[in-house]
Amino acid sequence: MRFLVSNDDGVQSPGLEALAEALARLGEVTVVAPDSERSAFSSALTLDRPLRPVRQPNGFWAVNGTPADCVHLALNGFLDFEPDIVVSGINAGANLGDDTLYSGTVAAAMEGRFLGKTGIAVSLAGAHGKGYGIDAYRAAAQMVVRLIQSWPRLNLPARTILNVNVPDIPLADIRGFQVSRLGHRQRAKDVLALEDPRGRKVYWIGISGNPADAGEGTDFHAVNASCVSVTPLLTDLTRHDALQDVSRWLQDV
Repeated sequence: MRFLVSNDDGVQSPGLEALAEALARLGEVTVVAPDSERSAFSSALTLDRPLRPVRQPNGFWAVNGTPADCVHLALNGFLDFEPDIVVSGINAGANLGDDTLYSGTVAAAMEGRFLGKTGIAVSLAGAHGKGYGIDAYRAAAQMVVRLIQSWPRLNLPARTILNVNVPDIPLADIRGFQVSRLGHRQRAKDVLALEDPRGRKVYWIGISGNPADAGEGTDFHAVNASCVSVTPLLTDLTRHDALQDVSRWLQDV
């Protein structure tokens, strides 16, 4: 099996290294990732300047762009082969509920799906991923290997990816996999208004809101129960059950 691996934490991140290391036991791994952190870039593509892939000493490709750029580039002429699956991560921190709208990790997997390649986004849900080195990610990488080993038995609908969140706990304490839906967060905290050294007002985006819908069946609940949350995401954003209501409304517009 041929894997295309990317992320949003940058080509030097330990989560990326742990993922590539684990997948190399299952097949051929090619890494194309941003040259620096591009968290919360969602599905942005770079259209105002050229992309310059640079080969790293470890064989990874670093790109001066976004996560979606990396996968788009790789699947549209940069690579001389077609990978079988796109795997994004392992992200430093959870991508649960509404986080998926902003996540570059999820966007990299989605970009693969837009281009006809199955995608998996993987995140480490906990604090150790924020700076504890590659060992913090190796348990999560082993759970990804288990998913990939069972991949031939999964029949996903078209334009679907899997969003995987692994609790940041010892491997022996993980209580298996749990399919889940996206939960929801409360509104984000207020922006933080500050003043720069020249007296100009600047703002920091506030932290994410607390979970508002974290009950049984959600991705929040699965992770809190020490399970690996696996959420199928549809890249078609159409709200199909609202089409008739909007159609009737438009008749009077």
